[in-house]
Amino acid sequence: SHAHEGGQKFTFFVVKDPDINAFALPGGFIGINAGLFTATRSESELAGVLAHEIAHVTQRHIARSIQAAGRGNLASAAAVLATILIGATTGMPSDAIIGGVAAAQSLAIQQQINFTRSNESEADRVGIGILAAADFDPSGMPSFFWTMQQRAGSGRQIPELLRTHPVTTERIAETRDRAAQLPAGKGTDSLGYSLIRERLRVSLLPSDTNFRDLYRDAVSADVPSSDDHRYGRALALVAAGAPQEAVPILRDLVARRQDATQYHAALGQTLLLAGDVPGSLRVLENAQALFPRNVPVTIRLAETLMTAGRARDAHHLLLDLFNNVAPSPAQARYIAMVASTAGDTVDAYYYMSEFHLMGGELALAIDQLKLALTVPEMTDLQRNRIEARITELEEYLPKGKRSREVPDSSPRRDPEGGASKPG
Repeated sequence: SHAHEGGQKFTFFVVKDPDINAFALPGGFIGINAGLFTATRSESELAGVLAHEIAHVTQRHIARSIQAAGRGNLASAAAVLATILIGATTGMPSDAIIGGVAAAQSLAIQQQINFTRSNESEADRVGIGILAAADFDPSGMPSFFWTMQQRAGSGRQIPELLRTHPVTTERIAETRDRAAQLPAGKGTDSLGYSLIRERLRVSLLPSDTNFRDLYRDAVSADVPSSDDHRYGRALALVAAGAPQEAVPILRDLVARRQDATQYHAALGQTLLLAGDVPGSLRVLENAQALFPRNVPVTIRLAETLMTAGRARDAHHLLLDLFNNVAPSPAQARYIAMVASTAGDTVDAYYYMSEFHLMGGELALAIDQLKLALTVPEMTDLQRNRIEARITELEEYLPKGKRSREVPDSSPRRDPEGGASKPG
């Protein structure tokens, strides 16, 4: 919200990848690998990376890079062609021709490198201003750059981030100088940042990890521990297949911080894994009352309701959520499954259509909607909704592919195109 381009829409997402990397894509999409999240030591460092990527978008670096690459390729191709033609007409030695071609290509590569360095410098300058305006510590940006440079010099594998965002001593010095001239901002991390960092840390570990040894000091009576490490210890015990041992830790954390949705969701999920379905329902229904339409809490409650055999209640709960908060692809697929189990075949087809649409499979999305029209118990309201959605989506199909026939119009096909009726 503090970027100068007020009209630019941003979409942020996390990739479950242990490599340290972040990137900006056309259209304001900014991705961050989970490995980068866990490599940061403060929320301001994480915010510094995001501010840098935001600046790449607002300064139109992606579009400018594509234009520059096109011009560079044309110039390089022209130079190569000229070298070959001159060599052919003047009898130039073959070694000289090869050298001329190599020089032309090297010039194009160097121009692209220079353009990239210019972009990085501008993204640092603009990004650190966005970082300070958002009340984060601007020194978080050079601090993370320094961490990446240390990793590169330690002999460990060079992070992917450094391949796309080269860090130099000069770059670190420049951002430090700029940070020193800006307000310091908040110096403490939010609880949400600390908890999600530990959750990602545990989730990225391979399945053969000895999870019981993780965070062992976090529950030691002799060693002071932070709540985020105790939370990490509980998650590690769950990963180790011992949810019963994690329950007391999470109950204590919930009692200490009623406002932390992560604790409620984790406790409800852990109780379910421990086989205490009534206990999980009590925790999550209380959390739902405290945090209406919170996505993690609502999803966990729906999972528990499904285990309790209350598919219809889970379906209504998720409908209320996703009619107000757009679902992710995984969530659209999940509500389709819940709707199918609850006996609402039309909704099952509808959400499978949305799932395919999010994956760019437009024809499959329309097929799911057409299958929904074959369900006998469809209401007039549902039919109108489905037909309107088909008309809307078919506008994006090539003209010759509109009004495609459904592969099998039998009402007994499920939302995945299988042979049996949903549910």
